[in-house]
Amino acid sequence: MKIARVAVVVLLLVNSAQVTWSAEPALERELARLGMLSGGTMGIAAIHLESGRSAWLNADESFPMASTYKVPIAARLLDMVDNGALSLSDRVDIGIEEYAPGSGVIAKLLDDPGLSVSIHNLLEIMLLISDNTATDRLLDTVGGGNAVTAHMNSLGVEGIRVDRPTIRLIGDWLGIEDMPSAAGKRWEDYEELVDELPKGQREQAARNFEADPRDTSTPRGMATLLEKIWRGDALSKSSGELLIDIMERCETGTARLKGLLPEGTVVAHKTGTIGRTTNDVGVISLPDEAGHVIVVAFIKNSDLDGPVRERAIAEAARAVHDYFLFTR
Repeated sequence: MKIARVAVVVLLLVNSAQVTWSAEPALERELARLGMLSGGTMGIAAIHLESGRSAWLNADESFPMASTYKVPIAARLLDMVDNGALSLSDRVDIGIEEYAPGSGVIAKLLDDPGLSVSIHNLLEIMLLISDNTATDRLLDTVGGGNAVTAHMNSLGVEGIRVDRPTIRLIGDWLGIEDMPSAAGKRWEDYEELVDELPKGQREQAARNFEADPRDTSTPRGMATLLEKIWRGDALSKSSGELLIDIMERCETGTARLKGLLPEGTVVAHKTGTIGRTTNDVGVISLPDEAGHVIVVAFIKNSDLDGPVRERAIAEAARAVHDYFLFTR
């Protein structure tokens, strides 16, 4: 892979002598090649923020967002903070019956009632470690999925829709119809629910989930949202900086966008994983004052192992990084 990557960079350097700033089709051809490594369908959006140059792969196809949908939830939340409807210091009570399965620490480590957490702390653990309980409480706090989708529309962001809390989303993927009534169980109880499901039921549920338009985004839609956040068109300066700062400290998915980038590269990102879906979205800071690049990487319908999918995302991110670094 290292030899192939060097060859790509050399090719781009040669091409840069022959074209002007409209050379992005060369990058799109390389992204299409790398997309085949995913084992499924890959969607890519790449936007160089300082120049506006871009490259796309399946840009307007919908993909399950998985936990990357926590970015539009965060954008809605911080907009409400900007407008005075909420304060980051407001506290949210979380009953044990509201614990959600999946990623995070609240449901896994805490089994006693009496939890009260600030919105600021919930926002951080929603993004940093992708905590699903924090996500569901914040989604409820901002008015639910319809409110988030409406906010995206108000920003002029097309192609993003948020519909379900994580507990319902996971339940639909697993084929557990009464997932909401399972809330409040210990972590081990969720595993028992899954073990009791017939294999055929789970497989059919997974197929239905992948075809479901709910909680999906196009690469173009997610990239548009990230661009608006970065440029200050979606949030106040302080809220935008807070969101980017948290995303720069994201602790999940280090083998994806960050996987093959030079050591020390700053990446503000959010990952997402469920079933045959593997995602990572964010902003990469280029060295040598070369600017910043939004990269949205979605993979769906892949039967390859997780590390193989992650490698495909890492290869795409490195190709984008090198292209915009060497074709200024």
